[in-house]
Amino acid sequence: MTDTSTTDAGRFSSLSFLEGATAAIPSFGSDLVDFRREMHADPEVGLHLPRTQARVLEALSALDLEVTLGEAASSVVAVLRGGATAAPLGARPAVLLRGDMDALPVAEKTGLPFASTNGAMHACGHDLHTAGLIGAARLLSSVCESLTGDVIFMFQPGEEGHDGARIMLEEGVLGAAGRRPDAAYALHVLSDVPSGVFTTRAGSYMAAFGDLAVKVIGRGGHGSRPFQALDPIQVAAEMLGALQTYITRRFNVFDPVVLSVGQFHGGSASNVIPESAEFRASVRSFSQSVEARLAQELPDLIRQLAAAHRLTAEATFTPIMPATVNHDSDAELWGKIARTFFGEQRFVQSPSPRTGSDDFSRVLVEVPGAYGHLGAGSPDIDPTEWAPMHSPRAVFDDGVLVDHAQFLAGVALAKLQELEVMG
Repeated sequence: MTDTSTTDAGRFSSLSFLEGATAAIPSFGSDLVDFRREMHADPEVGLHLPRTQARVLEALSALDLEVTLGEAASSVVAVLRGGATAAPLGARPAVLLRGDMDALPVAEKTGLPFASTNGAMHACGHDLHTAGLIGAARLLSSVCESLTGDVIFMFQPGEEGHDGARIMLEEGVLGAAGRRPDAAYALHVLSDVPSGVFTTRAGSYMAAFGDLAVKVIGRGGHGSRPFQALDPIQVAAEMLGALQTYITRRFNVFDPVVLSVGQFHGGSASNVIPESAEFRASVRSFSQSVEARLAQELPDLIRQLAAAHRLTAEATFTPIMPATVNHDSDAELWGKIARTFFGEQRFVQSPSPRTGSDDFSRVLVEVPGAYGHLGAGSPDIDPTEWAPMHSPRAVFDDGVLVDHAQFLAGVALAKLQELEVMG
């Protein structure tokens, strides 16, 4: 039987390589923490992040990178050219690393000394992602003469519902090195998982996300005489239960669907039956076949339910982003890097997909790669009090930033080594 830990340690000799590079950069960890906290105190939301973009450019300014700025969004794309390959531009192996930069419209309630006061908050840890990717760029730049290919650093705005990845794809991020990358990777921190624990899985890992918008149209009337009206609120309320029943009875529980109604509007007074009622739901799934069925069947169900009560309904299902599907070999590489660099106890195989969504899925539709998580639950807070991401009380342990940077740099190095062996 082969000792895989020994085999991997030899294969991924870049561990000592990166540890040496980290030690050679003065104040490496504290610099990343300082950057992250400055960014955390001044968050920006959406696609246009001018102050964040300026900070990233300043942090990268001392590195020998080919930098391109986005036009439709405040993105930054930086390419590091490896010095250990004679292949011409456009024929060199390449790996892409992504870090998202935008915050959420959430008023922070952490009480941290560097807490935001501008009504927005890095409640999803994107400040750590940006700092970690800057750290990876610094590490890989310090050993660039030994790189057997190129690395694309994708600093992305607008991940939180603004489809920033799509915009960057349209603006050519995948061609930044002269050809499409051979693999792409992204790492997301978690505020409610023990600090330093890495996790991913092969196959479906994060959900596809779609939006179901419904308007039920009836006939208004007096609240005391509902028989003379066609009550859209009552029918819309019935639809909410029918949607949940339909999902549990028409879709395989092992290829699941999660539907949550987040908006419901109708009426203006307690004694008036309104003309119409509206609701919207988020719909998450994990395979293209199920997403295609949802797009067809849910609007049909809504219209048929309305017709059964002699009302009409307008129903639209809008796909927002596809599922995040990890390629098997890249998910395996991800786990091997985490275990080899940081120890067996620092990696946990995810037993099932996660029901959140991330638009890095668009990148993985185009090129192979993997996405995973790193626990960053604060050691200063009782784990029973850890707030989840998007909470105004979410606190992240920025002590994971060195590991974050080393992991991203390590997976890029290992993939380039693998590509060199494959020829």
